[in-house]
Amino acid sequence: MGQLTAFGLLASAATALALVLPHDNITTSPPSPDPISTAYYAAGYLPPPTYDPWYSPPSGWESTVPGTPLRIRQPAYPSINVRGCKDTLQILYRSSDTHGNASWSVVTVFRPNDTYFNSLPPLNTKNFAGRLKGRGVVSYQVPSDSVAPDAAPSNLLQGQEPYGEMRDLLMRGWIVAVPDYEGPRASYCAGAQAGYATLDAIRAVRAVAGTHVGIDPESSRYALWGYSGGGFAAGFAMELMGRYAPDLIGKLVGAAVGGPSPNLTTVAQAMNKKDTAGLVVASLVGVVDQWPEAREYLRSRLKAEGTYNATGFLKIEKMSGVEALMAYKDQDVYDYFVGGKSDIWGSESNGIIQAVVDKDAVMGVHEAPPKEVPVFVYKAAKDEMSAVEETDVLVESYCKGGARVLYHRNHEGGHNDELWAGRLRTMDFLRTVLDGWTGANMTIPDVGKCITEDVKVPLDVTCLLPEWWWGGAPRPAECG
Repeated sequence: MGQLTAFGLLASAATALALVLPHDNITTSPPSPDPISTAYYAAGYLPPPTYDPWYSPPSGWESTVPGTPLRIRQPAYPSINVRGCKDTLQILYRSSDTHGNASWSVVTVFRPNDTYFNSLPPLNTKNFAGRLKGRGVVSYQVPSDSVAPDAAPSNLLQGQEPYGEMRDLLMRGWIVAVPDYEGPRASYCAGAQAGYATLDAIRAVRAVAGTHVGIDPESSRYALWGYSGGGFAAGFAMELMGRYAPDLIGKLVGAAVGGPSPNLTTVAQAMNKKDTAGLVVASLVGVVDQWPEAREYLRSRLKAEGTYNATGFLKIEKMSGVEALMAYKDQDVYDYFVGGKSDIWGSESNGIIQAVVDKDAVMGVHEAPPKEVPVFVYKAAKDEMSAVEETDVLVESYCKGGARVLYHRNHEGGHNDELWAGRLRTMDFLRTVLDGWTGANMTIPDVGKCITEDVKVPLDVTCLLPEWWWGGAPRPAECG
């Protein structure tokens, strides 16, 4: 579900040249002269999505196929705040919402600062002809944990990344693509929406790989990675891939699903009345967002008066993940409802919320991941947000469906610990599937096989911490 992220501290980046693909025949409108946009641009940053007209899809976008690039902005961030990154571009692309209706989203592409990309011309020249090579591309699903459109990764990553995974991916020479998988409405915990947007982001990047990224679209390889809320999105993408994006089989060569939370119902119970209560509020608002009847019911059951009322509950709609964690810390979320907990999960609710959760926020109810794509699942055996036994059942269902899964149950630490402890194993997995590396201390199953391993990986975060952790001081020399 979520993390104590650095995302609540992020909000920046700069003016950009907005480009559109030749086949779109669109012009990009200049930003409106509202005071918020003006202030952001004056400071050298892009304004938040709700104030940025670039986030509006062009006329006729609904008739395009999922994964079609609709707008390109390059370079996107003139101020790069991720170590190892040379430059960035953004793609607004056609996708689908939870119900399969036309929707759109944005993916931000980070190119590594290495010899190959330093030899290419600037992004806005698109002059890559005859100089392309295959590359590994990692679609990294950031756990944004918010129902605020302005807290989308495409906006907040202008400031810095939250954990350091992107830095480590870039330092290994891989391109990093970060989709706003919650979509334009920031539908947190809407599983199908997240899966579709994740898959369509890969399609969009592939569509412009040769013309705008500088890599060969045919020989380049793609992988997914996400932890917690990001693992939720990556997991749904793998479950939906076989029927929604079979064209990616053979291009998508692996997926890492870390710290998954297979069932929102049990996760909400585990996180309530703790420092994670804000994620319960966000999940309830987000999961009903694309279901009008459930959304209206939820709002109708909020108290009109008192300490815990509708106004206080719905303030979540303007908060980042970190702001939500601070605002609702240790609260009993059900105090906001007229009938308490029974309004959400009890018989008095007529099962409206439960039905939506069961349809759109439970992993393992769709197809198993395609047998051709190896999946690395890793989970803390003592995960306090989501019981490991539920992930055991999820993996078992994947394996019965013919999936190819390596599953690590780490008996050291809890949910947040495994965020750090699982990173180096994930890097080994990615090196194996993207680069053909044979030195990993792990065995990736053959097609149609699964392996479950109980491991004990202690938490040693010294070289894994993000740049902001060091408070401006240089990272230790041994960390590179």
